[in-house]
Amino acid sequence: MKKIFTLITIIMLGACTNLTKTERDQLHLLKSNGITVDRPVGNYEKPAAPAAAGLLNLLPGFGNFYLASGNGADSSHWIYGTGNLLLWPLSILWGVPEAVVDANNINERELLYYYQYDQQGKQELRNTGIKLYH
Repeated sequence: MKKIFTLITIIMLGACTNLTKTERDQLHLLKSNGITVDRPVGNYEKPAAPAAAGLLNLLPGFGNFYLASGNGADSSHWIYGTGNLLLWPLSILWGVPEAVVDANNINERELLYYYQYDQQGKQELRNTGIKLYH
């Protein structure tokens, strides 16, 4: 039982899409200027739906598989989804909230990517006078 608890704890702590300090700082800069994932400047569209990711993880790992594919794909979620599949139905306890948090982080990372690398996004941000650093 102790080994199972240790394995679950490791998976819970390791199965998160995290943002770097630089990414968090840049998001804070955008937020201070009224730009967020939910209120972007221009044509940015969220690649992941947090509610869908969470609800899909009621099924064995499906929320993670959803986050591993699509426009904002984070391939590490193939591994997390497989782990959640193997530990289902217990994985629902951590899989649902983890998928919601990770979907939000993926959306934020993709927002930064849009303003830093996409030509249209760079122009839209330039029009606001805000400068992000790489």
